[in-house]
Amino acid sequence: MNELARECSVVELGRLDYRDANALQERVREAREAGRIGDTLLLLEHNPVYTRGRRSSPEELPHQPDWYAERGIDIVDVDRGGRVTYHAPGQLVGYPIVKTADVVAHVRSLERIIIAALVSVGVDARARVDEGSDFTGVWVEERKIASIGVHLRRSITTHGFAINVEMDLEPWQWIVPCGLQAPITSISAETGAAPDAEQFASQISDAWAAELGATPQLLSRDRLTELIAPTDATLA
Repeated sequence: MNELARECSVVELGRLDYRDANALQERVREAREAGRIGDTLLLLEHNPVYTRGRRSSPEELPHQPDWYAERGIDIVDVDRGGRVTYHAPGQLVGYPIVKTADVVAHVRSLERIIIAALVSVGVDARARVDEGSDFTGVWVEERKIASIGVHLRRSITTHGFAINVEMDLEPWQWIVPCGLQAPITSISAETGAAPDAEQFASQISDAWAAELGATPQLLSRDRLTELIAPTDATLA
């Protein structure tokens, strides 16, 4: 077995524009496929953006693009599964770039990882596995707190999960999130306070590594650049 396949790296990127993050994911995916890097989790936040997955329908964005643009929200079509979702500051986004032969098992593992981290900060979360693909993600009673959408190409995953930590929830009301008329919640809405951002990211990293049976290694932004494109000096 390739030693790199047992590596488990975490890269904390801060806030990154969605399109830049999408391009970065592809570069990491190519490096993972080529064996230059092991399984890697990118943790970050996005500027306000609605993303439309492969199963999205027009009615999920009931307003015109200009209406959303006036409110500072971009719209991007993506190749992940799922429907429309929302990203913004105050939400922890995770992109696990991993090798897997079973995308459904990968999604189930992401649900377990998120639930473990949420329980650690006092949120009684659950998955709704038996209710169909539209209910993929993590829930608190009937309220959705985390979204999941992935893409698999040549056995390497991209995209991943988004956990609402402490964010403005109003823009969720301007779409039909994930094709469902379901209330959206956050950690701060459920507990009255947001967890320490750095500590919560660490809990996610630990839960992800535990799921893989590995120890997480923090990878710097500069080192990631070297691994995915040795001739580049900076991330795109």
